[in-house]
Amino acid sequence: MTLPQGLAPELQPEHQALLRSSGAEVADWDTALGQFGHLSALLLEASATTNLTALRNERDIVIKHFIDSLTCLRGGYLQGQLRVLDIGTGAGFPALPLAIAQPDLQITALDATRKKVDFVARAAGYLGLSQVTALAARAEDLGRAAEHREAYDRVVTRAVAALPVLAELALPFLAPGGLLLAQKADLSPEELDAGLRAAQEVGGEGVTVDRFHLPAGDARSLVIIRKVAPTPERYPRRAGMPAKQPLFWRAT
Repeated sequence: MTLPQGLAPELQPEHQALLRSSGAEVADWDTALGQFGHLSALLLEASATTNLTALRNERDIVIKHFIDSLTCLRGGYLQGQLRVLDIGTGAGFPALPLAIAQPDLQITALDATRKKVDFVARAAGYLGLSQVTALAARAEDLGRAAEHREAYDRVVTRAVAALPVLAELALPFLAPGGLLLAQKADLSPEELDAGLRAAQEVGGEGVTVDRFHLPAGDARSLVIIRKVAPTPERYPRRAGMPAKQPLFWRAT
């Protein structure tokens, strides 16, 4: 993968300042800012020919992809040498920013769309993020595979689906004591209630909901669910069913 001609692989100073002021726990800011600059350039280049993101300028990418992804670090839930799964990673968010910020994390970036997974793999290679593995598969199928079931310390998701769907997809991957960190843009009391009930059904319990705003003012919630018991063998249901018939949730 090459960088687009005429596009500097270095973030503008004001965008570097935005990242630094985000409050994220980053192991090495100097190295991270260089990697974020390259990632922004790579994303803009690839998006010119492939539908990876609707964002078309650096400031939006910094706020709505990089800083938004780094909010998974709130609360210190991703400290240490943890095995992390990013379900529905898309173009690598939050997987790639988390790997940049915390190199100790071993991250598997999962998505059902091959072209997105291919971009994540190429970008991780270009950025030297050897701790990132990009995998093309459906979560419903992978969650039944012996090498992945109850094999992760953390699962992260970013605006993927309703919370009851996320609980069914994510909890089978978590080892007992592991955590689901679900990023939500909109979270109604009804969705939260259904999500916590679904979590109990598949071996989890709610821990906390952290509500905050991005620098642009967008509201976000980070929902933390802990795996406390083995997930019943019948979950996750076959591909498509969790989204078609979410547990305890009848969204309108």
